[in-house]
Formats: sequence, C-alpha cells, structure tokens
Amino acid sequence: MRRLFLSLFTAAMLPASGLAAFAEPSHAIAMQGEPALKQGFTHFPYANPDAPKGGEVTYCVVGSFDNLNPFIIKSLRTTARGMIDTIYGNLVFEPLMQRSADEAFSLYGLLAESLDITPDRKSVEFTLDPKAKWSDGKPVTADDVLFTYEVYAEKGRPPYSDRMKKVAKLEKTGERSVRFTFNEHADREFPLIIAMTPIIPKHAFDKETFDQTTLKPLIGSGPYKVAQVVPGQRIVFQRNPDYWAKDIPSKRGFDNFDRITIEYFLNANAQFEAFKKGLCATYAEADPVKRERSFDFPAMKNGQVIAERFETGLPPVVSGFLFNTRLAKFGDPRVRRALAMLYDFEWANKNMFGGQFQRTASYWQNSELSALGRPASEAERALLAPFPEAVLPEVMDGTYRPPETDGSGRDRKVLKTAFDLLKSAGYTLRDGKLVDPEGQPFGFEILTASQSEERLAAIYQRTLAKIGITVVIRTLEADQIQMRKQRFDFDVLIGTTGFQGTLSPGIELTFRWGSESANVEGSFNLAGVADPAIDAMIEAMLNARDEEAYVAAVRALDRLLISRAYMVPTQHNTQQHLAYWSYLAHPAKTPIFGYQLPTWWRKPD
Repeated sequence: MRRLFLSLFTAAMLPASGLAAFAEPSHAIAMQGEPALKQGFTHFPYANPDAPKGGEVTYCVVGSFDNLNPFIIKSLRTTARGMIDTIYGNLVFEPLMQRSADEAFSLYGLLAESLDITPDRKSVEFTLDPKAKWSDGKPVTADDVLFTYEVYAEKGRPPYSDRMKKVAKLEKTGERSVRFTFNEHADREFPLIIAMTPIIPKHAFDKETFDQTTLKPLIGSGPYKVAQVVPGQRIVFQRNPDYWAKDIPSKRGFDNFDRITIEYFLNANAQFEAFKKGLCATYAEADPVKRERSFDFPAMKNGQVIAERFETGLPPVVSGFLFNTRLAKFGDPRVRRALAMLYDFEWANKNMFGGQFQRTASYWQNSELSALGRPASEAERALLAPFPEAVLPEVMDGTYRPPETDGSGRDRKVLKTAFDLLKSAGYTLRDGKLVDPEGQPFGFEILTASQSEERLAAIYQRTLAKIGITVVIRTLEADQIQMRKQRFDFDVLIGTTGFQGTLSPGIELTFRWGSESANVEGSFNLAGVADPAIDAMIEAMLNARDEEAYVAAVRALDRLLISRAYMVPTQHNTQQHLAYWSYLAHPAKTPIFGYQLPTWWRKPD
C-alpha cells in the first residue's frame, strides 16, 4: 500500500554532514522558557507519591459509544471514554512525554526517557525508556513510533492524520531512538505536539483494517487494560499490575484505583440521579442555582457526599452560543455582532445564577494574553496592519466591553443599538418580523442538550423575539448533537464547544479557528471560520521566538475573535465545583489546570 508522504530512513543512511547541531539530551521541554522541574525530580507537585493503591471507582458520563479506537474518523464522537482522555487520564494509550498540569506547557519523559532538540527546533530525537512495554509484555520500540505515524497518515483522523504534513524525515536512529526532522510548515510548538501524540503497537494493529471501528480490547502501554465492554452503556478498565511506568517521576502518585468503570447515561438528569444513589463517584455542576436547589439529598446532608471548590490558574472556559458561519444567514459579521449584543447577561446572572458569574468577554480572560482593557501594542498593530478593517476600533484601543443592560430583561437602549446595526446590514422589520435584505424572515434554531442549556437558550430567545427574530429551541440527546456537530448540521450550538481555557494556546487553534479545518468533517472548527487574518495570527503565534512576540500574537488573535463575533460568550466562574463521595481523597495541591482525577485515590477501609 502507498505510504503517502511518510519517509522513513535509518540513521546509517544519513550522512553525518546532514545532521544539525543538537543540544544535550533533556528530561523535559517547555514551550516558553525552561521546565520548572529539574532532572532528578521525584514526582509532580500535585501528585501524592504515597497515595494508597487499590479499590475501584465509577465515573459517569452522558452519551454513548460504539468503538474503542480513538484515532479514526468514525470514532471522533463515539469512542469510549478513557482510552485517551483529558479528564480520566490516558488509561490505555500514552504519548512519548507527559504534560504537567501545573505549568503552562511543559512536558516530561514518559515513553521517551529523553529528547535531544536543535536550538531552532527543526529537528528532535527521542530516546525511548528501556523499561517501556506494551500491556502484553512486548517492548516499545522505534518501529512502533514509525508505524504509528505511518498508519495515522494513511488511516487516521484529524489532527493525527495531519502530523506528517510537517515532517520532512522520520528516522529510526536505533532500536530505542527516532528522529523527526521538520519541514517549512512546522512551527516552534510542533516538537511538543509530536511528543504528546499517543503511540500504538505495530504488532497489535492491522494497517489494512485500522480505520474500522472495533469493540475488541486494544493493547496499549498505559496503566490499565480494558476488562469489560457493554457497548453504549459501560466500559471497565483493570489496572495492569505490571505497568512499566508506575515508578517513573511523571507517573508516581497517579493511577491509584485497581478498577475504573465509566457508565453512560442518556442525559444529565439521569446521570445526577445515579450520582445521588451512589452509583457514580463524582459529579461536576457549574450551575450555582442547580447546586443550591439540588444538592440537598440525604447523602449530602449527612456528609457522605462532599461538595468542594477548586481554584484554577487558567483563563475561564469559553462557553456560549456558537454560529455556524457556513450558513449565509451568519456570514455578515455585523449580523453576528448585533446578535451578540442581545444576550442579556445581567438578567441571567441575577435570575438564573444568583449573581455568582462574571461576563465572558475575551478568549483568554483574566490572563496576560487577553486584549481586554489593553490598547494594542505596536507589535500587535504591525501584525494586524494587513487587515485594516478586521478589528473594531474599540477593541483595538482596549475600551471594548460587551453591552451592559439594566437587568430588567427589556433594556430598550441595547435593543436599539443592536437593531441599528442590523439595519446597516440591510435588515428591516416587516409585520413585526425581522427580514433580511432579500425580504426573507430571519430566524434560526438553537440545539441544546440539557435543561440548563434550554433555560439559557430561552433567555436568548425571549430577547431576540423583541426585535422580530424567531428562534426555535431543539433539545437532543448528547450523541445526536455529537453527530450533528460532526456533519456541521446546525444553526447555533450552546455549550463549551471545546474551547478550553489555556495559558499556552498553540496548534489546537488551527483546528478550532483555522481555514484549513473549516470544512473538514469532524473538525473542531464548528463555527466554520475561514479568515486570512485569523490564520496569520495563529501562524505568528506558533512561530514566535520570544514571550513578547507570543503574547502580541495571541492578543491580536483575541481582538479578531472578539471583533468577528463567531460566538456569543456568555458567563464564567473561575472555580471548579465538584461533588464526590467521601470514600475518595485527593492531593492537597491543586495545579493550575484544576483538579486531576488520575491522582485521586480511594481511602482504605
């Protein structure tokens, strides 16, 4: 079979004169500056190296699954949780290096015990840990790394399928070492992305059938094996007693449960009822009113369930209403800006959230990366100069804030401002209905997945109706919405939409906001953004050589996203709220990324 653009070489075939100058091998790498933990560190500061091992835990999620392979296009929305997972941990598959949850973007050795990278980051060599083994006992080899990238390129899903587009050479330099040499499309972050890419065993996968879904337990290098699969309902993981990495610094204090079960529920209400009965160990609830009204069941009152707040050091998760700009009705940024004005945060915060939320106005709010309250620097203005009309003047000079209503739910001043902007785009009122420049009634559908989302959508619906916009709210099961997302079959979505807060935005923004992903089925660019200005800022960010240039590029991107109004950010609370049964315990330190369930343990009986 054709190997696409994957070029594999052996070290013996590469002339010595062709080798770039490498630095000394290192145990870690940081995107900016130096890693916080030096060679010889014993464990991450947010993990308890003496945490007791044993017991079992059950986590609960909303949705369904019909596949265990997370690396194929058919799996994008239906893979079982836990195979690779940002919440429950990478239970089955692991990358070359482990990310620290207490630094903006630093990686430490996992499958690879060290890396050797050139100063320009155009080439990196990884040396595998000699102890690294697959769950069937076979060693992890350089051939496994080569196979991983070959099969991802030919059969994988984005973003894994795109990795080799930035690789000029992938070389086996020894039984335990591989070297990546990058081409002109790669940026300074890309070596870290390579280091974070999960590796799979060559001997356990058939390349010809790799892109087919499977419910057969897969072999990985992670701390758990798949013990039971009930499609769409339950997956059970059993800790591997022979896990090779249990004593290396980046994993010490992790993976403390003998058995992890992930149960699936059709909706959030069923999930919460199961939590109350003790079927689920944890329950995250961001809605303060729901916490106040619902967290009064017997187990909460008698102390069997603990409700705890965790402080994070990240910008808040951006949640809100996201427009599908592939549709002509959302193509004009003036229309999107007008619609964004009509979310009445003040009323919602007072009547729905007990005044406990803040308005989200920036994609990196509460951090140095945010453009809020900051006039554009000379560096930002230089980056934005080729796009003179892309950023609103008030966003450029740092005075922008979302419109503030009087909280009555009928603030005519804001309604008039929004309507005037729509008129400038050719919209008019006819018989009490807003019509577009072609005379067609303007309206749209909002997809929701829970009662909380329905209530939020209803607030927006009520305000929009005051200027003649008809909004239909459609509530679907979580798996139905996931399929609609994958096909971009929606008008407006509500939710977090995957835009996680971070202090080190990077290549993931290409898949969320970049033109190249706008029409790739299954991509995370749900809004369909295809904007040369945004592409240019992402490129500048990825190629920034110092912190000043990096911050300037991210702030310029923030100004574009605010000005172009691809979504209506709603509100946030910087704290994480988690309820859990009292048989669980966690380390004393909370890292900047918030609580980390893979470091929790069950109290001994």
